[in-house]
Amino acid sequence: MAASYVLLLLAALLALASSPSMARDPGALQDLCVADNTSNVFVNGFVCKDPKLVQAEDFFFSGLDQPRNTTNKVGSNVTLLNANRIPGLNTLGISMARVDYAPFGLNPPHIHPRATEIQTVLEGSLYVGFVTSNPDNRLVTKVLRKGDVFVFPQGLIHFQFNYGTNKAVALSGLSSQNPGVITIANSVFGSKPAISDDILAKALGVDKKITWPLPTSSSSSLLSLLWLLPLPWPAIPVLSRTLFVNGFVCKDPKLVQAEDFFFSGLDQPRNTTNKVGSNVTLLNANRIPGLNTLGISMARVDYAPFGLNPPHIHPRATEIQTVLEGSLYVGFVTSNPDNRLVTKVLRKGDVFVFPQGLIHFQFNYGTNKAVALSGLSSQNPGLITIANSVFGSKPAISDDILAKALGVDKKIVDRIQAHF
Repeated sequence: MAASYVLLLLAALLALASSPSMARDPGALQDLCVADNTSNVFVNGFVCKDPKLVQAEDFFFSGLDQPRNTTNKVGSNVTLLNANRIPGLNTLGISMARVDYAPFGLNPPHIHPRATEIQTVLEGSLYVGFVTSNPDNRLVTKVLRKGDVFVFPQGLIHFQFNYGTNKAVALSGLSSQNPGVITIANSVFGSKPAISDDILAKALGVDKKITWPLPTSSSSSLLSLLWLLPLPWPAIPVLSRTLFVNGFVCKDPKLVQAEDFFFSGLDQPRNTTNKVGSNVTLLNANRIPGLNTLGISMARVDYAPFGLNPPHIHPRATEIQTVLEGSLYVGFVTSNPDNRLVTKVLRKGDVFVFPQGLIHFQFNYGTNKAVALSGLSSQNPGLITIANSVFGSKPAISDDILAKALGVDKKIVDRIQAHF
């Protein structure tokens, strides 16, 4: 009986270890594990810098607003900000990329083996798509315009093509500090050493004397390499069901449409006439059902002049943010006992990282509006606004408790609570 129990427990542990939902970057076990790029020790990711030596620069990158050179074979250029470029991303499970496309430029069919990608168009328009795995090998496509958002599930072949005569620019969040990229043409036809032409001929059902296309070949020919696809169809939630699970239950894969991965209008300014002068548009699995199980979401934040996104926590996500317009004073606070405030002034094109679970804020100190775009490493990052939670809970936290915790007279607490 005991042996049967042990076998059952072992089987359960193996099932958990192999579960797709567990296929994410290892979680952070401390506030900060800034990558020490000088270390010769090999680990999964990077070893950590001494926390006492950490600076705001470790979470910062400048210049993401600058156009990139797209004079290459495919007419596109990807600027990836991962833990190599922003050491503070180490252990935080997210990265960001800017993609520039020349007219008729292509980001050719490729895979991110370790990340789901959520992308929004900042300029121009794109024809995008992904292909599901065997046996369906279904191509799901959409035309995106400025402000549209689309999701490319982890491990599936996907592409973006600028079919217009003007340049295009997109911004992506990816659910890994090192998402990896496998460009199908390069990997299949350009490996070193080369894959045997006998193997490729047999796999593709053609004569091996055929001259294989270069990595710049059309997306339609490359998308025929569907035997490379490793992962199952993404789990689209059925939002109308009453069954409670961690996340959402899945829609029948046969009923899935491109609309499940799509959102339009993220380029539109939001109303910031409220107490704090900011407005957050969060695109999570509630707004884009295709994000279910994929570990990432996106947000646009609009700030009025002197607008504040007040101190808050995302309990389930690291946030990586770039400024699209204006400038921001941003910061986060480390946990006890240091409680160290790390701050930075961000301008257009700058990028900053807010580690999961730490109190952080953004403030527009200028007389013009500001706009920022964020990627978050959860399909449902959650939000705890400190002031609302502490002073506006329902029922209210006892003023005796708050007075004692804050070291003030409880009449002050009562006065603050009256505002919530």
